[in-house]
Amino acid sequence: MAIIAPPRIEPAFYGPEKSQLEAWLDYHRATLLLKCAGLNVDELRTRSVEPSSLTLLGLLRHMTIVEQDWFQRVFAGNEITLDYDSPSDHNADFNDLASATLEEVEANYLRACAMSRGVVRDAGLDDIAQGADEGFTVDLRWICVHMIEEYARHNGHADLLRERIDGATGD
Repeated sequence: MAIIAPPRIEPAFYGPEKSQLEAWLDYHRATLLLKCAGLNVDELRTRSVEPSSLTLLGLLRHMTIVEQDWFQRVFAGNEITLDYDSPSDHNADFNDLASATLEEVEANYLRACAMSRGVVRDAGLDDIAQGADEGFTVDLRWICVHMIEEYARHNGHADLLRERIDGATGD
């Protein structure tokens, strides 16, 4: 099995702010999947940019919990268990890859993204997060911008990882 990336849709050059933010988030989500597309699970587990321990599979797992944490827990205020949370390893999403199946990781990632889209769809950008830590006030706009930044950063990592695995380059 290999991931099949959805088409990447270039965000429009104009339009409502919320539509722009949603489009950029989906563009970056599709980019991460594109960087993983066509590789088998062993290739996705490859730590190809030593001495870094980053892997494409680890990035997918990490972005799954980032989606869950910011949109479901912090913004919506839902009490959830993050898919790859571990009390003994703060970086289990990156580290605990031996038993991870590609089907499970892809399904969890796609489900987290779909749930995030639902949270954003039903809220306004000025709405304040319901589950933020005490003393920390954040609105949906900030979370969306932060998520775009998070994806952009990790998609840069994914570019390097993928190029080292099989030479594939591109946007």
